[in-house]
Amino acid sequence: MNKEVYIEDLGCKEYKSTWDYQERLFQETVDLKIKNRRQELQEPTPNYFLFVEHPHVFTLGKSGDMENLLVDEAQLETKGAKFYKINRGGDITYHGPGQIVGYPILDLDNFFTDIHKYLRFLEEMVILTLAEYGLKGERSKGETGVWLDVGTPFARKICAMGVRASRWVTMHGFALNVNADLGYFDLMIPCGIKGKAVTSMNAELGIKELDMAEVKQKLLHHFETLFEAKLLHQKSQV
Repeated sequence: MNKEVYIEDLGCKEYKSTWDYQERLFQETVDLKIKNRRQELQEPTPNYFLFVEHPHVFTLGKSGDMENLLVDEAQLETKGAKFYKINRGGDITYHGPGQIVGYPILDLDNFFTDIHKYLRFLEEMVILTLAEYGLKGERSKGETGVWLDVGTPFARKICAMGVRASRWVTMHGFALNVNADLGYFDLMIPCGIKGKAVTSMNAELGIKELDMAEVKQKLLHHFETLFEAKLLHQKSQV
């Protein structure tokens, strides 16, 4: 079992090029697993954790409903945003500046083969990070991601999640609103859930801007602990 995880911060990257990069790392890992099985080899499979900040973009998961996008693509263009249908689970999600997007590409055979546990660990990573800023993140029954004030009329989502897995290799991940422009969420029904608000860390704390690098470091610390991983930092390859 290889618990080393390569950490790569891509900076600000367009969604499609990042998706292509994810797909390449994902497929290389899956192909290695197939090769190991066929040839009875034990070559260790790699693990990656990508950080990225996307220009304005809306993505729709494979089970999503187009009606949850409240504007057409021409209107999106006037807002400087793009739209993609993608192969993760979940419904519609927005990514944009001021949001930390994390894409763990892990071979869960190196950790544990349980997708539900994987999602709960990602949620816990975010919950523990929020707690360091005095924010009480919570799970909402039947709804993946991290929320504030669950069970009240003021429930609001602060972190969305959607993953894909094949042969226990994961891709896609989470999007934590840190300094995000919340106005873009008005252009959709977030995650297809009507009547639920969206928020960000800076809005909740009443400050203009948080240090994104600091938040990333806190996320990685909790990821490392929860997954019992060894983090290896490397320069961006794209």
